[in-house]
Amino acid sequence: MADLALTARSLELLLGDWRGPGSAYEALAERIRLLIVDGRIAVDTRLPAERDLAERLGLSRTTVTAAYRHLREQGNLHSVRGSGSVARLTGAPAILPAPPEAEYIDFSKAAPPALPWLPEIARQAVEDLPAHLLDAGFDPIGTPALRQAIADRYTARGLPTTPDQIMVTIGAQHAIALLSRALIGRGDRAVTEVPIYPHAYEALRAAGARLVPVPVSPHDVDDDVDVREETMGLVQAIRHSNPVMAYVIPDFQNPTGRTMSRASRARVLDAAARQGTVVVADETTAELSIDRPGHFPPMAADGPAVLIGSVGKTVWGGLRVGWIRAERPLIRRLLAVRSPGDLGTPILEQLIVTRLMPRMDEILELRREQLRAGRDRLEELVARHLPEWEVPHVDGGIVTWVGLGAPVSSQLALAARREGLIVAAGPRFGIDGAFERFLRLPVCYSPETTDAAVQALARAWRSLGHVPVGEPEPELLASVV
Repeated sequence: MADLALTARSLELLLGDWRGPGSAYEALAERIRLLIVDGRIAVDTRLPAERDLAERLGLSRTTVTAAYRHLREQGNLHSVRGSGSVARLTGAPAILPAPPEAEYIDFSKAAPPALPWLPEIARQAVEDLPAHLLDAGFDPIGTPALRQAIADRYTARGLPTTPDQIMVTIGAQHAIALLSRALIGRGDRAVTEVPIYPHAYEALRAAGARLVPVPVSPHDVDDDVDVREETMGLVQAIRHSNPVMAYVIPDFQNPTGRTMSRASRARVLDAAARQGTVVVADETTAELSIDRPGHFPPMAADGPAVLIGSVGKTVWGGLRVGWIRAERPLIRRLLAVRSPGDLGTPILEQLIVTRLMPRMDEILELRREQLRAGRDRLEELVARHLPEWEVPHVDGGIVTWVGLGAPVSSQLALAARREGLIVAAGPRFGIDGAFERFLRLPVCYSPETTDAAVQALARAWRSLGHVPVGEPEPELLASVV
């Protein structure tokens, strides 16, 4: 029997406005399938009984039964007498499907390709390895050389740092999970922005947190009133909910692309310090500026904050090395929390990153040009093929938060799959299934991949009955192709 179970009410909230053209059972099945494929319903989760869901949704039991049968035929549900129906994915169980790369473009991952000189750096790091083979190789805090290199980078960016303030982790996600376990007790409140990077709020929830969401505006909001309201929302949430932790992405926020101003950072950090709330700033994209004006040092330069960094967005996502910058007492707590789950970051990967850190300025210059090309190409293509969409002009980072003008993000994500494109629907970045009017698109892919992805999106958009302004009606397309 599945350990996780959804009530009819919980599934209703996740479904949102699921009804569309065609039969009700097909529309219901398609929305449930997207929730499974998108990770909002975890594999092995037991769905509510057919009778309970029918009553909750105001449907006949026959409709729900037909929807569940359709899902079983597609391989997305497995039913056992006495155990109910549990979520499944076709093929190997995973949060997201892994179709052959030749058949799909995966736009759900926002990460640039590996550095062109990474293979050579890896070969050089192997030459450094023999000096580390004399001990057991378990390294729960990080090699001295890498911690020094990370500390030096913070110091160069305007935040004096010593190696004993650094813990090396297995990527940024590992860092978020460690901090959540160290800081949060079951039932404690944690403030988070919404929309937000989904694996972050999943880690907070796994630690037992009760989430306090605060809305974030897209990057290109010109109205200072909206920015002030956003900052005040964070400040009030910290003051009124008494959270133990606040998780924020101050630079090029994922998915909105927004950067928090220096004044806003100072206000939020001051409120947190007065309340005893630990602010955790995820800075994995902080140095990926394209053409952002002004100077933005690490958030801890403006007040007490714990910082998370990694090389996943600057070097390569397959190089699983991240870090936490914190004061020494918290580093000691993290060491105690870490040992039951893992015994340290692989040494060879640390040696690779140690060699890369002194070249970070060179790396960032390459990424700046790649991201500029990707951003400009995406804006150009969407304006041409999907002119009714609103694409914020981000000045850095790896994503933009596109306004669709209609609450159809989940439907569009399913339609895009039929066109060979995997894209994460807007609600994936909301805590309670909101953001159906938005779609997160990466700006870090090659022009060729971006071209193919936007064309697939345009075809999917038309399949939902939307015809871009200036294009002929669908029935006339054959005559003009």
